[in-house]
Amino acid sequence: MDLFCPIDNMLAGEVGLWAKQKHEYLSRYIQVSSMVRKKYLPDPAKPNEYKGGATYIDLFCGAGRSKIKNSNEWIDGSAIAAWKASVASGAPFSKIFISDSNQEYLSTCEARLLALGAPVIAFHKEAVDAIEWCRLFLNEHGLHFVFIDPFDLKSLDFRIIQTLAGLKRLDMLIHLSQMDLQRNMVSNLRKLSQEEREKILKSDFDSFVPGWRDAIDTRQGLKHIRDQVIKYWTQKCTQVGVTVAKDVNWRLITGQKNQPLYWLMLVAKHELAHKFWAAAAKTESQNSLF
Repeated sequence: MDLFCPIDNMLAGEVGLWAKQKHEYLSRYIQVSSMVRKKYLPDPAKPNEYKGGATYIDLFCGAGRSKIKNSNEWIDGSAIAAWKASVASGAPFSKIFISDSNQEYLSTCEARLLALGAPVIAFHKEAVDAIEWCRLFLNEHGLHFVFIDPFDLKSLDFRIIQTLAGLKRLDMLIHLSQMDLQRNMVSNLRKLSQEEREKILKSDFDSFVPGWRDAIDTRQGLKHIRDQVIKYWTQKCTQVGVTVAKDVNWRLITGQKNQPLYWLMLVAKHELAHKFWAAAAKTESQNSLF
């Protein structure tokens, strides 16, 4: 049954409580990086010195509003939260690109962003195809921030990262499903033959980290396979020209029963972006970099 947000009577999704924490990290990063973003935005005093703009890209945007499961609480979706955070920081994104495979969700998110005055362009495509189209609109001299929040591990297609990696100034905040890794390897693979094991690994990992089977021995223990898959993925990111944040700065998002769900991590072209993420990802008990 469709959900409609009581605030604007528009279509909405439903998410777990953990989505709030994810969006808090997203908003923190946008706030912390605002001074650099401002350098790429138009300056009314210097209209002829356009520096390429500062864009936000959301490949799995949803409807833009969601209800927290088993509660009466409603929250903004990632694209809405990102736009509001950029406005609050004093350095609003010069362009917002959104995509979702669900046409109704995409149109609703677009309408919500337009109502907030956001300069939005929407692509109704699967994420891999959307980023190919989006890439055509991106200024090579601009600063680009991408939020990649897929539904599962195999939706984190490496071609997305590969396509974006050619940009000169690129930050990506990525949701990598620890739950998928754990479920597929621990719950399923332990009971399977080597042939059956490789079939499942192929379905989940060939798009996420192509070429993995030539680099990883699947006869090893399940934890070893998981660790090696992640290590190989980070190496492939480095090979295409982006750097994955140090694992100390990965943030594990957990469920209501404290079960591990996914990691949030920054993948970027410049070391300064990693310093910003280290600051944004600090817990309340840690001191900020700034």
